[in-house]
Amino acid sequence: MEPAKHLPVYVLAYSGYDQMEYYMTSASNETGNDKHKKNKIFYGWWVVSAGFSIQFLIGSLFIHSFTAYFPFLEREFGWSRTVLSGAFAFSRAESGLLGPLQGWLIEKFGTRSMAAIGMLLFGLGFILFSKIDSIPGYYIAFFIMAAGSSIAGHLTVATAVINWFIRRRGIAIGIMSTGFGISGLIVPLIAWSLTSLGWRPTALYAGVLIIAIGVPISILLRREPEKYGYLPDGDQPEKEKSSNNIEPNSQDASLSSFTAREAMLTRSFWFLSIGHALSLMTVGAVSLHLVPHIIDSLGLSVTTASSAVVIVTIFNIAGQLSGGILGDKYSKRHLAAIGSCMHAVGLITLASATSMTHVYIFAILHGFAWGLRGPLMSTIRADYFGRAYFPTIMGFSSLVVMLGMTFGPLFAGIMSDAFGNYKVGFNIIAILAGLGSIFFILSTPPKLPNRLSKIGASVR
Repeated sequence: MEPAKHLPVYVLAYSGYDQMEYYMTSASNETGNDKHKKNKIFYGWWVVSAGFSIQFLIGSLFIHSFTAYFPFLEREFGWSRTVLSGAFAFSRAESGLLGPLQGWLIEKFGTRSMAAIGMLLFGLGFILFSKIDSIPGYYIAFFIMAAGSSIAGHLTVATAVINWFIRRRGIAIGIMSTGFGISGLIVPLIAWSLTSLGWRPTALYAGVLIIAIGVPISILLRREPEKYGYLPDGDQPEKEKSSNNIEPNSQDASLSSFTAREAMLTRSFWFLSIGHALSLMTVGAVSLHLVPHIIDSLGLSVTTASSAVVIVTIFNIAGQLSGGILGDKYSKRHLAAIGSCMHAVGLITLASATSMTHVYIFAILHGFAWGLRGPLMSTIRADYFGRAYFPTIMGFSSLVVMLGMTFGPLFAGIMSDAFGNYKVGFNIIAILAGLGSIFFILSTPPKLPNRLSKIGASVR
């Protein structure tokens, strides 16, 4: 009996490194029809499952829900919105600056090791956060949480998934990303825990849960299918030998040898990065300030305000699946531009909201745009530059992208302290998000490097 076929993800995770290596290498020794018959579930989908679980933990316990901690921290310590959002901004800057190093580490040590280390740090950061009593302590704990979630997060799991899929890359990334989307449904539960148990016990339990579940789940990740006798999408080696047309996306195969330096010499690299950064200004600002804005402008409770996150989540999931499916069929840059415009319209609506109806309209637009654009940001870079150096290319891109995640929440917090509300800050960020759609439109597929033009398309 093969555990990769019959056992659930969590049992597989706890079964350990050596046992998983045994079964993976045993699968690689099977050939032809026997292999196809015995391995009905392509292992790439187990990689997607692990990525889904990791994204779920990060999203539910940190990215989506941390905004609900703000009122409790303000009440206990009297800190300003600028101080509270500053930790998030600085952590995003740290994540962006370390992006190239993280990409190199993924290439050197693999996705499994990076994910396990990241989840351990993520959990320890939450445990430390539950003990803070000062601004420096808050910033240190937040830094550790953010670093851990970044190391284990999207770049690491997306690298694993992208290597296991080509034709189905969009839908695979879309399904994996829904783990992050579905996690928003947990925010009301986190808000209830904060209100009933207190923010310190909630943070402590979150840290223990992350270590107990997240670290074992990381064991399922594998970076390269060829090492285990597989081909991307579950194709058979015999099929590879008998046909040169197993990859409908021929451009992706021909671009697989872009190095990070070659990618950065293209216009597409920079336009994609700028458009991505401008879109993420909205995501960063809303992730931290949505609940405080609703409480301030409409006078509602934390639990009621958190219901908007549920709406964002539902449409985020719909957007992620739509982005995955549509991205495999239509222009990814055009879809990304549409998403960026939806971010802008939604945020303008939120800035002037006078009722929860307006908030829910924002939540629908923002959630769907966020989900639609999310899978496209990884798959379009893999399509343009290939998978050989994908993590390093994404890491260097993060140096630009992090400006949006850093500037968005910090700018919104500063505007709130200066004007007493978020209206001015949200409107300015919305205009910049709309500008991001232009950069996506201009990010056309890059030309092959000179060396590849001479030797022809390289084989993945």
